[in-house]
Amino acid sequence: MEIPENIQHQLDQFQQLQQQAQAVTMQIQTVEVQIQETEKALEELNKNDENTEVFKQAGSLLIKVDYNDALADMEDKLETLKLRKQTMSRQEERVMKKLEEMQMDIQSAMKGMAPNGA
Repeated sequence: MEIPENIQHQLDQFQQLQQQAQAVTMQIQTVEVQIQETEKALEELNKNDENTEVFKQAGSLLIKVDYNDALADMEDKLETLKLRKQTMSRQEERVMKKLEEMQMDIQSAMKGMAPNGA
């Protein structure tokens, strides 16, 4: 039995949406790793005081930076990463909801194709 063009189009869109969902999930995982690394760096910074020499990586160089500036930068970075994760999680929820809706639509359309409506 040949699949009608409109259903094939829906299947193609469904597959693209699945790929988008996978990409978003991978991005969330990457941000989660960055959050963990940033939290660890903040934890290490907080174990020290203002007199501690702190270096920041710039390409292949390490550059000495002010302790308080480094601390503020890390806190800002952590906040930004958490916001990014939150935004991507909402995007993931929307994509997953759309996937569920499309799956139900496709299943309904396929049932309509079955001989004798079975």
